Amino acid sequence: MDGRVGLAHARLSIIDLEGGRQPIYSEDRRLVLVANGEIYNAPELRALLTARGCKFSTGSDSETILHAYREFGDDFVERLHGMFAFALWDAGAGRLLLARDRLGIKPLFWTRTPAGLAFASEIKALLAWPELSAEVNPSALAQYFEMQCAVGEHTLLAGVEGVPPGELLSINASGEVHSRPYWDPLAIRPLEVNAAQAIELLDETLHTVTREHLRSDVPIGLFLSGGVDSAAVLALMRRQYTGPLTAFSYSGDPGGDPDLAFACSLARKFGLHHHVLGSPAGGLLDRLPAMLWFSDSLIDDRACLPSLELARAARAENLKVVFTGEGGDEVFAGYSRYRKPRFARLPAALRARGSGGFRTRGKADRWRADLFAPELLAADRHWRDRNQQAWRAGRRTFSDLARMQYTDMVTSLREQLLVKADRMLMAHGIEGRVPLLDHRVVELGLALPDHLKVRGRTGKVLLRAWAQDATGVPYSRMRKRGFGAPIGQELCGRRLDQLEQVVPANVGVRRWIRGDGLRGMFSRQRHRGDAGRVLVAVLQFALWHRLHVEFPGQCPADRQDPVEVLA
Repeated sequence: MDGRVGLAHARLSIIDLEGGRQPIYSEDRRLVLVANGEIYNAPELRALLTARGCKFSTGSDSETILHAYREFGDDFVERLHGMFAFALWDAGAGRLLLARDRLGIKPLFWTRTPAGLAFASEIKALLAWPELSAEVNPSALAQYFEMQCAVGEHTLLAGVEGVPPGELLSINASGEVHSRPYWDPLAIRPLEVNAAQAIELLDETLHTVTREHLRSDVPIGLFLSGGVDSAAVLALMRRQYTGPLTAFSYSGDPGGDPDLAFACSLARKFGLHHHVLGSPAGGLLDRLPAMLWFSDSLIDDRACLPSLELARAARAENLKVVFTGEGGDEVFAGYSRYRKPRFARLPAALRARGSGGFRTRGKADRWRADLFAPELLAADRHWRDRNQQAWRAGRRTFSDLARMQYTDMVTSLREQLLVKADRMLMAHGIEGRVPLLDHRVVELGLALPDHLKVRGRTGKVLLRAWAQDATGVPYSRMRKRGFGAPIGQELCGRRLDQLEQVVPANVGVRRWIRGDGLRGMFSRQRHRGDAGRVLVAVLQFALWHRLHVEFPGQCPADRQDPVEVLA
C-alpha cells in the first residue's frame, strides 16, 4: 500500500523459486512492481542493466522490468522479450503503468468506477471492486454467439476492458489514462526472399526464440498433437534441451486418430516420456462449469476441455512449464479460409463492405432470428465491426493473405485461442509457453511472400518444409485436422431433458434468448440431433452467467453436473 494505491500478487514460481516474491521494490522503494508471465531475455537485460549500475535484489526475471523502466523510461517495454502483464507504480512521478505483451498472451483487465480504478489478471477479481455491477455487454455477447468469442477491448462484462496487447497505459494521479502503443504488426514490411533464404531466416529465428523460451528453474513438458506446429516445437526443443522431456497427447478416438499415430511416432523418435489422454470419465459436460470458471471470458471452443485435461495431467507429473504449438496457423497461414481466392470472396465482400469478404459469416447466421431477444438482435448488427476495422487497417503493402492473418491475430487469436492456451493451463498452475507466437516469429510470418505460406490447397508451406526436414515426418503432404472434443454428443436422453428444464430458466438466458426459439432447439436436438452446437453455446452462456454475474466468487467443483449448477 502507498496512500491511495495498492498492489497484490499471487505467484507461480518459475525463476528464482525462493527469492522472487512479489511485489518487487526498487532499492529506494519509489518503484514497485507486480508482474505475470516470463521475460525471456532477462539474462541479457540483467547484464546490460548491471553494467549501468543497477542493483538487483532477486534472481527473478520480473525484476528486470523495474530496472529497465528506471534506465530507459517509457521506451523500456520495447526491450522486453516475452509474455507478460504487469503493473508498475512510480511513487515519485505519481503514476501507475499497466502493460501487456505484444500478442496478448497474458491477460490484464481494468475498470473504472466512482470508487476508483482497479486492474487484475482475472475478470472475476474485479467483481469484488466496489460499485462495479456485473452487467452483460450485449455487443460482446453477440460476438460470442457469432464468432465464438468477444473481440476487442470490451469484455462480456460492461465496464470491464482488456489492456490492449502491445500497449503501455499510464494513469496519473487525476485518474487520466494515456495509451502508448509500443508494437504494431501493421508496421511489418514484406520480405523479398526465396525459399532457401526463408528457410534460413526461419531456422535462425526459431533457434534464437527457443533458446530464450527454454530458460526455467523447473522441469519442462510439451503438449504434442502430432500436427506440424507441435512437431516443429518438439524438434526445436530437442536441439537445445537434452534433459528428460515429458509429452502429453489427447485424442477423442485413440484407435483411429492419424495425428495421434504421428505423435506416438515422434515421442519414440525423440525419446519422450509420453502420456496419451482421452475423454475424462463421466463425460465432458461435467467439466464445463470449472472450464467456464477458469476461462473468465466466454469462449465457445471445443479444444478448451482437452486443454484442461492435458494441464491436469501435466500438473500430476509435477510440471509447471509446458510448451505448446499455438499460433502456427495464424502466423504461417494454415487455415483453409486463407486459401479462398478473391473472386470467391466477392459476394461476401459486397454484402459486408470493407471486409474483403473475409470472416463475414457468423456462427448464428441460421438461427439468430429465432433465438436472439430484441436487444441482442439489435447489438448483433455490429458483430462484424471489429473484423472489418482490422481488415481496413491492413497496410496497402499487405497482400490479402497478410490482411487475413492480421485480422485473425487481433481478433480470434487474441480472444479465443490465447484465452484457451493461458487460462486452461493456469487453472492447474501450468505456464504455457508458445514460441511460435514470439513477436519475432510473428513478424517473420507476416512478412513472408504469399507463395511461401500458401500453395494451391496447402497452407503453412514454409513451416511444413522446415518441420518435415527436422522430424522426418511427411508434413508437406498432410492435411490439417481440428483439435477438440465431441461435447454435443452428450446432449441426448435424460441429460437433454434435464437441461431443457434449467437452461431456459436461467436469468441471463431469459433476458437475452427467446424462450420459444430455445425450446424449438431442444426439440430439434431431441428428434434430429443437429442442434448440439447451438445448445452448447447457450448452455455455456447460462453457466458463465450463473458463475460470474449471479453468484460471483462461488467456484464450482472440478467436476460438477451443469444441471446442478443451474438448478
